[in-house]
Amino acid sequence: MAEKKRALGKGLSALLKNPDTDITSAESIENSTKIVGSISELPLEQIEVNPFQPRTDFDEDALQELAISIKELGVIQPITVRKLGYDKFQLISGERRFRATQIAGLNSIPVYIRIANDQEMLEMALVENIQREQLNPVEVALSYQRLIDECKLTQEKMSERVGKKRSTITNYLRLLKLPAEILSALKKEDISMGHARALINVNNTETQLNIFRDAVSNKFTVREIEQIVKDFGNTNYTKTSRNRTKSIPTFEHQKISNDLSHSLGKEVKLKVLKSGKGKVEIKFNSAEELDEIIKKIS
Repeated sequence: MAEKKRALGKGLSALLKNPDTDITSAESIENSTKIVGSISELPLEQIEVNPFQPRTDFDEDALQELAISIKELGVIQPITVRKLGYDKFQLISGERRFRATQIAGLNSIPVYIRIANDQEMLEMALVENIQREQLNPVEVALSYQRLIDECKLTQEKMSERVGKKRSTITNYLRLLKLPAEILSALKKEDISMGHARALINVNNTETQLNIFRDAVSNKFTVREIEQIVKDFGNTNYTKTSRNRTKSIPTFEHQKISNDLSHSLGKEVKLKVLKSGKGKVEIKFNSAEELDEIIKKIS
């Protein structure tokens, strides 16, 4: 049986070991330390950022922390670059390390030097970032979409490249159907991917946004949003309908309901609203059963 092809998503190690992708600097190999496949040291001024970088937001506090670490310990993992021309290079992966090194005030950084055309570079950058799981869900979704649109990868091929299940890729791509306001909140982590996935199932955009805004202001859980979508997803979810939203029982409330049901011998439902108000429902089938319940409560 043929050996299964390793996913590019496992890292760039396969490319780094491939002699067909090697390229050296303008200097002769005998006099140069910039030999592809080994770690070289490049001046920061010779490196430009990757225009294909799928990541758009960098946490400044995290960069500062990384810069302090780099200042004390150096760059542990080299960045990966491609050669553009005479002593000019472009980032393929490692922009956080590159930026932090600049902040740390260093003049050079360890690198792997590769060769790649624009499409290969785009694919490498996208896959590398997705595999590192440093992107927010929206950036991951956009990266998958770019792999489809610009690198002409099918979801099946993409699954092989990034080492993710096809269903996972599909779930990310579905996020892009959400309105910009919801995507912005997801990007800023005002809501989680679980919240967003629940909202995808609402067909009406106005209803979708109303549920979303309520979820943010009331800090609804994913389960609460799923229940609201189930109850009102196909209707016009307005302020009036919000007041009729079914509350989701907590474990404590469920235990109280179960204890009361056991004590009274009848099904008891406890409904508690976020305000703390609520009601207790006890089912009975006859006047005699009601008398029995009253006696037990008394």
